[in-house]
Amino acid sequence: MAVGWFYLSVLALCSLGSMCILSTIYWIWYWQGGFAWDGTVLMFNWHPVLMVTGMVVFYSAASLVYRLPQSWVGPKLPWKFGHAAMHLLAFILTVLGLHAVFDFHSHRKIPNLYSLHSWLGITTVFLFACQWFLGFAVFLLPWASVQLRSLLKPIHVFFGASVLSLAIASVISGINEKLFSSLKNGTNSYSRLPSEAVFANCSGMLVVVFGLLVLYILLASSWKRPELGMQAERQLLLQLGPGSRPSPMTDVVGQPYEPW
Repeated sequence: MAVGWFYLSVLALCSLGSMCILSTIYWIWYWQGGFAWDGTVLMFNWHPVLMVTGMVVFYSAASLVYRLPQSWVGPKLPWKFGHAAMHLLAFILTVLGLHAVFDFHSHRKIPNLYSLHSWLGITTVFLFACQWFLGFAVFLLPWASVQLRSLLKPIHVFFGASVLSLAIASVISGINEKLFSSLKNGTNSYSRLPSEAVFANCSGMLVVVFGLLVLYILLASSWKRPELGMQAERQLLLQLGPGSRPSPMTDVVGQPYEPW
């Protein structure tokens, strides 16, 4: 029942994530004129799509890799590679999104990094880069000791959730900033709540709901990879039978234990 509920939740998240991306594409295509890569405002239009896709949806998918029950058994290294590769893909999309907005600003002679949205966004990307390089150096490369990984794991998890939270805040503030700049004439102002404003606001709310569900799954203890402890030991004893004791360095399925 628990596994079935998990996969139902994953299906709901996949649907919500797809809706976040598709609604952003539709908003830009229908109301903002579409896309191009020529330094015009159509190049800027890639920015919201790439940031929602990379920093929110793909980042969330990479973060949830270790919540899959299949990752709880057997060697952990393939899941580490998958986790790092998906985050790297999210980072590449994010960098492309930043390039789109900076290149547009340079063509139009518009100052960079003056709004709260831009400060939030660049802080998020900086923390994301630090998070990825720390994870790659400590948890993927073989040099780090078990003690060091155990020490840094809570920090890595905390900043992973923090980056997602900041990404959601950046997306919401970015949608608001874009609407204020594009809906500023008297007949179609933002305060009159035209159809574009309604649609973009709903897209922003979709991102919020998606992000909150991802954060819930990341933080819920019942969805985490089982760690060493009394509960795990009792489960393993039940599997092994009376009189048996598990090795202190095995997990609930008898595989070599890795703290991360």
